[in-house]
Amino acid sequence: MADSAAPYGRAGGGPLSGLLVADFSRVLAGPYATMLLADLGAEVIKVEGPQGDETRTWMPPVRDEVSTYYLGVNRGKRSIALDLRDPADAEVARELAHRADVVIENFKPGGLAKYGLDYDGVRARNAGVVYASITGFGSGAGSHVPGYDLMVQAISGLMSLTGDPDGPPYRAGISVFDVMAGNHATIGILAALRHRDATGQGQHVEVNLLSSALTGLVNHSSAYVAGGVVPYRMGNAHPSVFPYEPLPTADRDLIVAAANDGQFRRLCDVLGIPEIADDPRFARNADRTANRKELCPILVGRLATRGATEWFDALVAAGVPCGPINTIDGGFAMADRFGLDPIVQVGEGDRAVPTTRHPIRFSATPARYELPPPDLDEHGVELRKWLTTSQEDDRG
Repeated sequence: MADSAAPYGRAGGGPLSGLLVADFSRVLAGPYATMLLADLGAEVIKVEGPQGDETRTWMPPVRDEVSTYYLGVNRGKRSIALDLRDPADAEVARELAHRADVVIENFKPGGLAKYGLDYDGVRARNAGVVYASITGFGSGAGSHVPGYDLMVQAISGLMSLTGDPDGPPYRAGISVFDVMAGNHATIGILAALRHRDATGQGQHVEVNLLSSALTGLVNHSSAYVAGGVVPYRMGNAHPSVFPYEPLPTADRDLIVAAANDGQFRRLCDVLGIPEIADDPRFARNADRTANRKELCPILVGRLATRGATEWFDALVAAGVPCGPINTIDGGFAMADRFGLDPIVQVGEGDRAVPTTRHPIRFSATPARYELPPPDLDEHGVELRKWLTTSQEDDRG
């Protein structure tokens, strides 16, 4: 671990307590990764330019005149505004990187070299650093291409899989590959820290959105790589499983995901058509998938006799995966119903901000929710004072 002891204590600790993270990232993938690290006890210093992270201006919606986009991925951090073009500010940034256990950035490849903040520059003063870079298309031949989630959804092929078969391709409703890359960066950082614990050696961790996208396409990627098949959009249908899609009921659509033979048999029992599970056209998943045009109207005919909520309760009780198609508020309500407590308050008093709970539960070292998303340069004075004091003096 770097000899970096920040002048702040994290009450209650956490599995990553004692780690100092210098966060030079912005927008989504990097800030999402560092928020997860902060939840787990790491001290995260968010370095912003004089204008701040772009997502501060991405509004509406807002809460107390602050972008909810920014609030959603920046809890648990302290902010310092530094203009890297200013020599004094650049030196403060280098000192932070020198003291950090982890540095994470999503500048264009090579963009930080002129400030001595690229991996080689930081490693020269901090040999054990775990340095994570997030790019759109890697640091090689694709390094000149800007990386935005929408571009990667198009380039990776995801949009060709999204939408009605006869309609145009669509983007996913969220920046799915930014989030995926943020998760991959977090995994890479933790793995590199484990390696450093064992060997004392730091390393450069590189994540790019396109590689995250291609691995994230999972069965569709494998269809092409292993089977030579180029998948195409099928609306809400699944290419290999049926029923695994929304089906109409008496009042609204219900997702039915009977993905194996046992689940399908239980579905038929609840629908009052047990003989269908023994029909040779539908007995196995491959049969059902091949004969979905014949099977679908049979299921829809039975589902039309009751509403989605009533079917949900009956099917889930029988062990058949299904679910209503909710809006976001309905999703949070369902999580509440299941006891997942999806909303946590971060901060106190007027600074308290409701945010979405960390997705991982730990029996011994739970996530911490101490610091609300910081105002721009909120901790700049304290951090500048600390970073312009020698580590020997800082240890007193």
